Amino acid sequence: MKIQIINGPNLNLLGKREPETYGIQPFAEFFDGLKSRFPAITLSYYQSNIEGELINKLHEVGFDGDGIILNAGAYTHTSIAIHDAIAAITTPVVEVHISNVYAREEFRHVSLITSKCAGLITGFGMEGYAMALGYLIQKKKK
Repeated sequence: MKIQIINGPNLNLLGKREPETYGIQPFAEFFDGLKSRFPAITLSYYQSNIEGELINKLHEVGFDGDGIILNAGAYTHTSIAIHDAIAAITTPVVEVHISNVYAREEFRHVSLITSKCAGLITGFGMEGYAMALGYLIQKKKK
């Protein structure tokens, strides 16, 4: 089983950025632990601060993988282009947010991508990625 994790803008700063909101663990450290927890899954990770690069990655992996876990960061609330990229691919996408976007600023309450995703996980910290992975594993078994 092949799962691609894609993180958007500013998520390269996890462990440094707003630790009260995002925690102190760098994503690379979390990702290593995730691979250890799910050794039978081929996990890949990609991060970019550039919208077009995220779209290119969705196009690249969106027809042959078993799932994509996407944290589009602030592009969640602004990018019709990422919405359209998700709609264009066949691989299921699970939207993940580390913080509870509904407990934050009002502009974060609207996602332009959720309607094209298999589901949304928000507010469980980085464990949300593992929850998304669990969903994709169960979906594949059916």
